[in-house]
Amino acid sequence: MKQSVTITVNGVTQTHKVEPRTLLAHYLRDTLGLTGTTIGCDTSQCGSCTVLLDGAAVKSCTVLALQADGSRVTTIEGLAKDGKLHAMQEAFWAEHGLQCGFCTPGMIMTAVDMLNGNPHPTEEQIRHGLEGNMCRCTGYQNIVKAIQHAAESSR
Repeated sequence: MKQSVTITVNGVTQTHKVEPRTLLAHYLRDTLGLTGTTIGCDTSQCGSCTVLLDGAAVKSCTVLALQADGSRVTTIEGLAKDGKLHAMQEAFWAEHGLQCGFCTPGMIMTAVDMLNGNPHPTEEQIRHGLEGNMCRCTGYQNIVKAIQHAAESSR
């Protein structure tokens, strides 16, 4: 039996009926069409599906849509404002912090949360903060540089 869920996604309040077992990742992708939230593993190992839930980075493949009822969710599509990329998106572009791009949304969302909690992290803190996100294409060096770039530009 479907249940009603109301979630503010990227500033827009959405109300839909969902199956109780619907994952937030599937709600975002299948119901709302926000395919920037990628699904890589469905087991919370890769971090590709990371979004901000009430400001905190979460792996949306581990959260039921019903658990997010009444919450605010920000996806990669919601970071840009008025046609201008978020500083973290700009930094990933400037520092070539991606290759295939599959993990990039989750990396960026994790990094945004990281800098919200620690605006000037060390390289070691950045690498530790990214431990829940996997990239199969890069050696992480440019991802770390991108986060450092975003941190420096916010000073």
